Amino acid sequence: MDKIELIATSVFGIESIVGRELKWLGYDNQRVENGRVTFEADLRAICRSNIWLRTAERILIKVGSFKAETFEELFQGTKSLPWEQWLPEDAIFPVEGKSVKSKLFSVSDCQAIVKKAIVEKLKTKYKREIFEETGAKYKIEVSLLNDIATLSIDTSGAGLHKRGYRKLVSAAPLKETLTSALLLISRWKKDRVLIDPFCGSGTIPIEAALIALNIPPGLNREFISQEWPNIPERYWTEAFEEARGLIEPDREVRIQGSDISGESISLARYHAKLAGVDKHIHLQQMDFKAVSSRYDYGFIICNPPYGERLGEEKEIERLYKDMGKAFKSFETWSYYILTSYKTFERLFGRKADKKRKLYNGMIECDYYQFFGPPPPRKDNITLE
Repeated sequence: MDKIELIATSVFGIESIVGRELKWLGYDNQRVENGRVTFEADLRAICRSNIWLRTAERILIKVGSFKAETFEELFQGTKSLPWEQWLPEDAIFPVEGKSVKSKLFSVSDCQAIVKKAIVEKLKTKYKREIFEETGAKYKIEVSLLNDIATLSIDTSGAGLHKRGYRKLVSAAPLKETLTSALLLISRWKKDRVLIDPFCGSGTIPIEAALIALNIPPGLNREFISQEWPNIPERYWTEAFEEARGLIEPDREVRIQGSDISGESISLARYHAKLAGVDKHIHLQQMDFKAVSSRYDYGFIICNPPYGERLGEEKEIERLYKDMGKAFKSFETWSYYILTSYKTFERLFGRKADKKRKLYNGMIECDYYQFFGPPPPRKDNITLE
């Protein structure tokens, strides 16, 4: 199989960042759409993209797509696809589904029809009537959007945000994939100071350290497609060896995280140790108003409380006003702040240079970007 179509799924708003990551990996032939980036690659790309992508949610194999306004069209379209290229005789292949703005809106019926159509196709390949499904697992997804059915196979298993280091979470945790997107959107330079004064369980400082040290986010986890006979074991071995060889463990970084909650800082230290970056991050219990730095140029990237619970509005408004006052002492720094609070700029006391709509779970947020001046040329060293 020289070329295959793969889909890197993402949360809405960061598709271009996923596309940028894919280009860094050498996969330029891509199409960016809402919630996904489709790209052409070879089998090795399944291994490399799962291991390296920081902002994607999953890597899917696109088996095919077609128009399906009736169950018969769905059945025949599914049956015509080359399932025999992917599913061995003993494959376990559950079918999941979703339907948006389509005539076929009964997801359970669509799942049953797709399953039946795949079985019929495999009967012609393997010359048998019953499939016991005792082998490797291949999760099939039928996605209907505007009457177009897209059939895919999940290669990731657990979502790619599950890096393996976050065993415990504090209140309102920020997903690892979205966190990496915040960092990559900011264009933070690895030689510049980074501070998160609302670090919670440590996700922003930890993901920043993984980026700075070039540690692949999927290095210490497993993927469902590692069990597939379709992908030679040596492809995975080579991909993991490549990933380990590109780590820069001796890079000097200046990453700080603080939080007013001692429990959160304890969690952050625990997670940083599990991620293998505890020696590269300074974590401290501290009110954000007390945060300071001896460096003249740096980045503040944070996800402060939004005040989603009833009765918190006055408290949150006071918090944002205090943030505006406290951050004035970082006059040559850049700030990047994620919040769902619509009047944030007014409370903060400054209009953002740029903002970007993102989704933290189901919460619609804006990512407010305040650009500081560039450092003097002699200090403006980029180590990327």
